[in-house]
Amino acid sequence: MDKTPISLWPAPARARIRGVLTDIDDTLTTDGAITPDALDALHRLRAAGLPVLAITGRPAGWSEGFALAWPLDAIVAENGAVALWRGEDGQLCRAYLQDAGTRAANFQRLQAVAKRVLAEMPQARLAEDSPGRETDIAIDHSEFAHLDGEEIAQVVRIMKSEGLNATVSSIHINGWMGDHDKLAGARWIVRERLGRVLDAELDHWVYVGDSTNDARMFGHFPHSVGVANVARFWDALSHHPAYVTRGERGAGFAEVAAAVLDAHPP
Repeated sequence: MDKTPISLWPAPARARIRGVLTDIDDTLTTDGAITPDALDALHRLRAAGLPVLAITGRPAGWSEGFALAWPLDAIVAENGAVALWRGEDGQLCRAYLQDAGTRAANFQRLQAVAKRVLAEMPQARLAEDSPGRETDIAIDHSEFAHLDGEEIAQVVRIMKSEGLNATVSSIHINGWMGDHDKLAGARWIVRERLGRVLDAELDHWVYVGDSTNDARMFGHFPHSVGVANVARFWDALSHHPAYVTRGERGAGFAEVAAAVLDAHPP
């Protein structure tokens, strides 16, 4: 499938967008940090009254500071399990998809699976952000450690053999228990924070991502955009984004914001 440039996204379709859903790592951020152009894009979207909700595989602990500092309506962390946002009083608010008892039981099971992965694959490493994880586990494949394609597939096989859901982001392999994922998390947070039903207004949302764990979102949203570095995973995607930016990572996100805002009246 050819990559369709974002310049071909029709203006009438862009004008209908009323909200943005986005991945964080290598989509909003570049080399682990948000760049001025991406941060400015978030501010411009907020000023225009368009909610921006980030959906990430990163842990709740890692997401706390960004939920407070960035102009986002919420961050949904751990692939749909935990939501964080800045309250009207400036304090951090948090909500969970699973109850406390379920989370506690799952946590013990997840740690056992992580130990199995590390025992069977001495070259594997837990993600550096693992201490902040509450509802999943993550193995590093491209952030501070490296696993090749077959090693990544082996981690996924082990996780799935233990009954976990498993997905691969641009940096980590995530495993968790439960039927939630990025799409379920998006539906949940749109309902909880905005009081709206996401699937009733898909034509008014755009999803922005970069990796294989964004594939379901790319397939579900008629308006979906991959930042240019999605090319790294193109052949592995079960669903491709409708459009692709020229720029990579944060620069690509800024392109999406500009494309949406340019189609809206001032």
